[in-house]
Amino acid sequence: MSSPDPQTALFTTAQVRALDRAAIDGGIAGIELMERAARTALDALRTRWPRARSLTVVCGPGNNGGDGFLLAALARQTGLEARVIAISEKAGGDAGLARERFLREGGVLSPVDAALPEADVFVDALFGSGLNRAPEGAAARLVSALNAQSKPVLALDVPSGLDSDTGLAFDPCVRAAATTCFVGWKRGLFTARGPEQCGERSLATLGIPAGVFRDLSPDATLLVAGALPPRPKDSHKGRYGHVLAIGGELGAGGAARLCGEAALRIGAGLASVATRESNVGAILAARPELMPHGVHVPRNLEPLLASASVVALGPGLGQGEWGVGLWQAALEAGKPTVLDADGLNLLAKSPHVLPERTVLTPHPGEASRLLDCSTAEVQADRFAAVRSIAARYRAVAVLKGAGSLVADPNGRVAVCPWGNPGMASGGMGDLLTGVVAGLLAQGLDPWDAACTGVGVHARAGDLAARAGERGLLASDLFPYLRALVNGRV
Repeated sequence: MSSPDPQTALFTTAQVRALDRAAIDGGIAGIELMERAARTALDALRTRWPRARSLTVVCGPGNNGGDGFLLAALARQTGLEARVIAISEKAGGDAGLARERFLREGGVLSPVDAALPEADVFVDALFGSGLNRAPEGAAARLVSALNAQSKPVLALDVPSGLDSDTGLAFDPCVRAAATTCFVGWKRGLFTARGPEQCGERSLATLGIPAGVFRDLSPDATLLVAGALPPRPKDSHKGRYGHVLAIGGELGAGGAARLCGEAALRIGAGLASVATRESNVGAILAARPELMPHGVHVPRNLEPLLASASVVALGPGLGQGEWGVGLWQAALEAGKPTVLDADGLNLLAKSPHVLPERTVLTPHPGEASRLLDCSTAEVQADRFAAVRSIAARYRAVAVLKGAGSLVADPNGRVAVCPWGNPGMASGGMGDLLTGVVAGLLAQGLDPWDAACTGVGVHARAGDLAARAGERGLLASDLFPYLRALVNGRV
C-alpha cells in the first residue's frame, strides 16, 4: 500500500493523533516533534511577516501551548521580542518541558487578565485540534481580544475555537491570517467556516516518515487541478454527447439557458433545452448554438429524451404541475442525470428511483430537505451530511458551499479547496449542473464528472473574481471554464 500524498490527504482529528502516536512509538520523542512544530511555525511567521520584530504568543495548557512556548523561546534566540500569555499556571508532559525551557532561558509571562501587549504578530497556541466546544473564561476573553485587535494572527495547527473535524466555528473562534497545520491536514480546515477562520494554510509534516502514513487511509482527499486530454484529430460532435437541460418555468428561463451553455462550454457536443415556449426566442437570441424546445406536457419530452445522452434536470424547473410532470418523465427515462434545484426539492417530497448514473448537487438548504433535518444540522457536519445523501439516494452527491464536498455511496469524499464569496450569486448552481452534465456526456463516470466539474467551476470562479468578488455573475465564468478544461490556465 502506497503512502498518501500529505498535501492532498485529509484526516480526522483522531487519525492525526494516531499518526502522532505512531511517530512517537517509532522513535521520535514527543518533545522533538514539538520542537519541529515550533521551528516550522516560526519559519512560516518570518517568511510571511519578515518585518515583524515582536511577538505575543497566547498559550494553553496542552501540547498546542507547548508548541507556542517553544516558538517563543526560538524567536528570542533569533533576536525577536517574544512575550507569552499562559491561561494556566502549569502544564504537564512535553508541554511542561517546553514551558520550563522558555522560563529557564529568561522568558517572562505577561498577565492573563491584562490588555494584550503590543506586538507585530500574535500567535494562537491555545487549544489546537483538541477543542470540540466553545472556549470559556480567560481563553474566551483572549480569543475575543485577538479578534478585536488589528495585527495579524498566526494559528498553530488549528485556530482555537474551530472544530477541526467539521469546520464548525464556535463562539468565539480565532480569526487567523495564517494557520500552520502539523502532521497532517485536518479535514475541517477546508470546509464550512474552516477556510474563513484559517486564512492562508500551510502544512508541516514534521519529518514524520512516510511509512507512518502508509497504514492509515485518509478520511477524505483534496481535489487537484486538472484538464481533459486533447481530442483526436478526427473528432465530431456526436462523440461528445448530447445534454438535455430541462427547466425554465415562467420567469426562470435564464437558469436553463445558463445550464445548457455551461454544458457546451465544458465540451459537450450538443445541448438542447426543454423549457416553456415563451423562453425559446430569448435563448436562441442569447446563444444560437443551443437548441431550445417549447415543452407543454410530459409527452413532448419523449423525442428529446430519446436523442439525449445526459439529462440536466432542475434549473428553474419549479414545483408546479408543469415541473412535476417533466421531472417524473425525465427520471423514468433512466438516462444519466444531474439533479439540482427544484429537481432536488421534488425528490425530497416524492422519493423516486434514480437512474444508475446520477449526480445530485444540493446547497445546504436543499441538503436539509433531502435528509429531513435542519440546515444548521447539515452545516454542523458537512462530511456526515454529504455521505448520508450519497448513501440514501445511491448517487454521487455534491454538497455546495465554502469547501464543496463530493461523496459517493461507498463513503469516499473529496473536498474542493477553491472558490470565493463572489460565487454566492444567482445562476452559479445552474452553471455547475451544466458543467457536470457536459462532462458526463463526454464519457466521464459520475464520480470523475462531479470532482472535475466542481474543481473547474470553482477555479473559474476564482479567475473571474480577480476583477472583484462583488458583482460577479455566473456568465462571467464561461471563458474561464473553456480555458481550464483545455489546460490553458
